[in-house]
This record gives sequence, structure tokens and C-alpha cells, in this order.
Amino acid sequence: MAKKEEHKHELLENPEAIKDRLVGAETWVESNPKTVIGIAAVILLAVGGYFGFHYYKSTQDVIAQKEMFPAVYYFEADSLNKALNGDGNSLGFLAIIEDYGITDAAKLANYYAGVSYLKQGKYELARLYLEDFSSNDLLVQARAYSLVGDSYMEEKKYEDAAKYYSKAANYKPNKFFSPTYLMKEALAYELLNQNDKAKETYEKVITQYWDSSEYQNARKFKARLESNS
Repeated sequence: MAKKEEHKHELLENPEAIKDRLVGAETWVESNPKTVIGIAAVILLAVGGYFGFHYYKSTQDVIAQKEMFPAVYYFEADSLNKALNGDGNSLGFLAIIEDYGITDAAKLANYYAGVSYLKQGKYELARLYLEDFSSNDLLVQARAYSLVGDSYMEEKKYEDAAKYYSKAANYKPNKFFSPTYLMKEALAYELLNQNDKAKETYEKVITQYWDSSEYQNARKFKARLESNS
């Protein structure tokens, strides 16, 4: 240990020792030019590839956003088949996902496709696309989890529904949307006859979101469960 400390001290205090190390490094570089060139080439390729990919992704995203405008229009007009599959001239959400998979537009197309299938009562397909959707957005990601919960509710799979409503409520919790998802979670527990869990969930709304629009309903529904127990 003493030798190591002395050696370290020498490098810190003795300029000649540092010089000897630098000379040794220069000698190695001069003796191994191909290796040095190879390392430099790999670094340049990695850096170039990184920036090249992000430039390509950015340009593709701009194109995909433009291509998706008609599909969004059809979605808002409730022409869901055209929104999903296009109209023969413009692309639908499914083609956007297929052709521009690396883009943010394709991620959003997954959300739109999932909602479209949910409206059509095609619940498994709805989940397929909604679960492929991911976003850091406060509203949309939580909404996607809630819609998956809705699809399970429609199929009377209340346990799965409660799980997804819980995910929605706990994704970046806030007083504007989380209480609504908690109310849905509590309802799913009621339908499972798990009244204790339902009461706990209503209690979360009451104590954590007392200034939300769901507060009064949560108190009323919890009181109803307590009077029936």
C-alpha cells in the first residue's frame, strides 16, 4: 500500500514522472497507428450515426405528422374505418404505424387506433394499440391506461380494469384527472364485491383530492358501502 501511495504522490508532485508517462503514451500511439485509426473511426461512426439517426427520425416525424392529418380528421368525424385504414388517397393510422414506426407521430397513431377500435367494440385490438402507446404527457398516457381499463370493464373483467384504472390514477397524480380514475377503480372493486378495497379507494379521493369535483360522490358512495356492511 505504501508503494502505491508513493507512486501516486510521485505522479502528482513530479513533473518528470508525468512527462515520462506522456512520452510512453506517444510511443504507443506511434507504434500502433492502425489501432488508433480504427478507434478514431469507430468513435466517428458512432457520433455520426447518433446524429444521423436523430436527423432522420426528425424529418420522418415531420412527414408522418402531415400524412396523419386526414386520419385525425376522419377520427374526429367518427369515420373510424377511414381513420384506421385511409381513404385510398391518404394514409390511415395503421399505415402510419407501419410506415413511420420510429416516429412520435406513429406513437400517437397507436393511441388513435386504440380509441377507434374501442369505439367499435373491438376490445382486444383496442388494448393491442393502447398498450403500445407511450408518452410522457400528463393527460394522454394516463388516459390510455384508463381506456384499457374501460375495455376490460366492457368485457366484465373487473380485476384487470381495476389494475389499469389504478395505473391511470397513479401516473403523475393530479387533482384534475386522478380522482376520476380512482372513482372508476372503486366501481370495479364494487363489481368484484371487494367493498373494502372500494372504500379504501373512495377514501383516497376524500383525503388526497378533497378539492376535486369527485369529492362529494366519493363521500356519498363510501357512506353507502359502510351502511350496507
